[in-house]
Amino acid sequence: MKPLRIKPGPGQESVWDYPRPPRLEAFSGHIKVILNGVTIADTRGAMRVLETSHPPVYYIPPTDIHREYIFQCSGTSYCEWKRLAHYFTIVVGQKSAEKTAWYYPYPSPEYSAIKDFVAFYPGFMDACYFNGLWREN
Repeated sequence: MKPLRIKPGPGQESVWDYPRPPRLEAFSGHIKVILNGVTIADTRGAMRVLETSHPPVYYIPPTDIHREYIFQCSGTSYCEWKRLAHYFTIVVGQKSAEKTAWYYPYPSPEYSAIKDFVAFYPGFMDACYFNGLWREN
């Protein structure tokens, strides 16, 4: 059963208005990802993917990620539009978040702008801020 659509208020978006196939667009806002009290990503140059019925997914440029905290791990998943995703485990001190970030090393041409950009599952981080507002999945 499909959930009922709730009309968005001023300044809000509805996931039911997002397209299929997903739309890729630049996001000029500020994103900050924190785990175990450490900022592991901080950017104003993200891309976001908007797909019907899904929350926006924000992809952060690899240059804006502290790579010493992310480690390639086993496992992949497949998106019919973006192709094969690979996963990272995030480790900061004694805290580990397994398979909580992913990227597309060889995305389809339509999504080439997010090649090697990294997305995080916000619910597994201590905090994810989007223009200063905390977000969880």
